[in-house]
Amino acid sequence: MQRRTRTHQGALVLLLAGGMLLTGCGGSGSDSAADRSSGSGGPRGGQPAPAAPSAAPEQQEDGAQNKEDGGAREVAPPDYLSTFALDVDTASYGYARRLLGDGKMPASDTVRPEEFVNSFRQGYERPKGNGFSVNVDGAAVGAGATDWSLVRVGLATGAASDAGERPAAALTFVVDISGSMAEPGRLDLAKKSLGILTDELRDDDSVSLVTFSGEAETRLKMTRLAGNRTKIRDAVDELEPADSTNVAAGVERGYDEAVKGHRKGANNRVVLLSDALANTGETDVDAILERIGDARKEYGITLFGVGVGSDYGDAFMEQLTNKGDGNTTYVGDETQARKVFVDQLPAHVELRARDAKAQVAFDRKTVQQFKLIGYENRKVADDDFRDDSVDGGEVGPGHTVTALYAVRLRDGASGHVATATVRWLDPKTRKAHEETGSVETGAIDGKLWGGDSPRLQVTAVAAYFADVLRGGDLPGTPTLAELATRAGKLADSTEDSSVAKLATAIEQAERIRSGDEEKPTGGDGEGELG
Repeated sequence: MQRRTRTHQGALVLLLAGGMLLTGCGGSGSDSAADRSSGSGGPRGGQPAPAAPSAAPEQQEDGAQNKEDGGAREVAPPDYLSTFALDVDTASYGYARRLLGDGKMPASDTVRPEEFVNSFRQGYERPKGNGFSVNVDGAAVGAGATDWSLVRVGLATGAASDAGERPAAALTFVVDISGSMAEPGRLDLAKKSLGILTDELRDDDSVSLVTFSGEAETRLKMTRLAGNRTKIRDAVDELEPADSTNVAAGVERGYDEAVKGHRKGANNRVVLLSDALANTGETDVDAILERIGDARKEYGITLFGVGVGSDYGDAFMEQLTNKGDGNTTYVGDETQARKVFVDQLPAHVELRARDAKAQVAFDRKTVQQFKLIGYENRKVADDDFRDDSVDGGEVGPGHTVTALYAVRLRDGASGHVATATVRWLDPKTRKAHEETGSVETGAIDGKLWGGDSPRLQVTAVAAYFADVLRGGDLPGTPTLAELATRAGKLADSTEDSSVAKLATAIEQAERIRSGDEEKPTGGDGEGELG
């Protein structure tokens, strides 16, 4: 993904950068829709909301930029835009739960707050047709950070069609059979997952099967489910672990088979099941994707990654699927495999949006500081928001994408806070669409804890938990013990088992961090597609 950066100089820059902390903001936002078409030749870099007049030089938040010729001093306007590609991945949270259940703390570089947040239901209003709804709300953090709020930008697609209504699926499964996959919870779980899916797919769906270790091998060419379920199960049952891990060979062969078996009008997808511990052949993500570039661009074949194993190549899988026009999740046991392969994948093989991006324009008259929590790997240059040649994210039906911002309002500020715009391409026509929502100060000044939105509180707990795990310092962050208590109460009030599992994960982290040697209780690798 092409990126542009801006350079700001001056002492105020350092002061502001040091003060830009992650935190909270609250209330209910008002939605306004604009379903307008503008292709890649449309306006670029325009702000979704009218910009307020720039502040005087001494009031600038982002510092100044000096011209060297003649010594003239120009003040650079503060950047009040935040732009990122949408991301529905949840693997970071699922993998963290697996490690915590094993009595281990996840490495900070594997913790991505957006994937923790996006693992939970949000309760957003869904759009009436295709495309997105835009929901913006928030709450005041309080408790030691009274001047900070969390602002939640929620994007949602319409629910998935009934199984009989969706287009047929053509799925190429690329299964890792390297030596490391012999560990319980890896290849055995992948085989169970494929067996489960074989029972769930429709007769007019098709699957092919590729395996890889040191080399890649086609075990089953694209085959219709009708009359062939036993043949497919037999091919899966024969899989046994071998030696090294040549992910590149597997992905390349998988895309070859997907192209050979490509079905016009169907949802064509490559599904990679692996611990992603690449150690043979090409291991550079960009080089791997370059090899399959034509298949991705010409045929629109997307990549879905399913991670397994206690030792998991999280960063490799995340980069591969993000850049491969897809998404990733993590499964830790048969219960979670059933959730992914029965409840989610058959319904979500369809795409609702390609190259989806979001841009949030903060009003400089009311907002003093803001920062997006997470999405570091998905940032997009502001000027590229309406450049449809720049990669975004792929989103299926029934998905929600949540972005949390820490926002600090100016003293006495009142009025407009931010406008959020999502832009995406129709998967079939490639026509560009946009939808917009906004939020005012009165909608984000309610209290976070004990407020009217339990789902916002769940989102805050997940974000704070992720921030603690990666060593952040969000304003108003509760202790792990406090977070566990809040999660437990929210689990009771929402009657949501996923929130109860979040409370368990936080308790496990608190015990590990405090040195309690209590025997690990295990985890089921929670991680949801949407």
